[in-house]
Amino acid sequence: MKTIFSGIQPSGIPTIGNYIGAFQQFTQLQQDYNCYFCIVDEHAITVPQERLALRQQILNLSALYLAVGIDPKKSVIFIQSEVSAHAEAAWIVQCNTYIGELERMTQFKDKSQNNEKSGVSVGLLTYPPLMVADIILYNADLVPVGEDQKQHLELTRDFVDRFNNRYAEKNQSILVKPEVHIPKQGARIMSLADPTKKMSKSDKNTKGFISMMDAPEVIRKKIRSAVTDSSGIIEYDTENKPGISNLLTIYAAFSNKTIEELVVQYEGSGYGEFKNDLAEAIVAVLEPIQKRQTEILNSGELDKILDEGAEKARVAANKTLQKMKNAVGLGRKPRR
Repeated sequence: MKTIFSGIQPSGIPTIGNYIGAFQQFTQLQQDYNCYFCIVDEHAITVPQERLALRQQILNLSALYLAVGIDPKKSVIFIQSEVSAHAEAAWIVQCNTYIGELERMTQFKDKSQNNEKSGVSVGLLTYPPLMVADIILYNADLVPVGEDQKQHLELTRDFVDRFNNRYAEKNQSILVKPEVHIPKQGARIMSLADPTKKMSKSDKNTKGFISMMDAPEVIRKKIRSAVTDSSGIIEYDTENKPGISNLLTIYAAFSNKTIEELVVQYEGSGYGEFKNDLAEAIVAVLEPIQKRQTEILNSGELDKILDEGAEKARVAANKTLQKMKNAVGLGRKPRR
């Protein structure tokens, strides 16, 4: 069985874009793959966080993993900072990565510009090697990501090639080279307020995204105000009609219907009817998830699941970390 690794930052509440691009497919992938689902809290502190809020967000995200249907009996759910191998491996990755590679990262350029006034932390530059470490520690064959993370996966693949070429015996490999897994539909959900930009939980315009914890009436209001166009014709045309095309993508993900089926269903209908039905489809999926998350947070079962997940993750990660240490010559000669 092939292995999948995926990590989500506990900074803010995930949006329906995160649900479509990540959570929704996680529940399907765990049926056929050996899955490691990580709350990457060390990535979150590349920008300032409020201590108590961050800890609560870690728990909320952990409970959300379970609430959407990830089964701890089939998948490993754990918190990144509770597995020290991530930080140790990241240092080895940094020492085998070139600064030019990191300075070219699009997210570094964007985030460093946004944080110029408060100062840019070194972590914003060097967190891609930590992401590389996250992936390679579990010998991941596939990594499900959105289009915006594809650059980081290419860095991972380049690093694995470099490390194996530099340190492995001839015709052998130390690390597994992962493949990028991008969902065919819903890989990039756009803002409801500006459909030319990706939906983001950090968007200052709260009308641009739907949080997975938004109340039903808030969801209905945001969908009603979503940007479309003046034609009133429901058709999929991302170039000329990005707004309604984005809503069709969202609707398809929440209704288990294809975009083509939805276009036929709403032929001759106006945007009002379409938006009302879309809002109800989103509410029907999110309400049970919200209720289940609350139950999990209040039940006391979460700590046990995270403890067990961290232990399983440590066992797997430490095996790879030791191989990396041996390869570069760290520590004493391994005992047989």
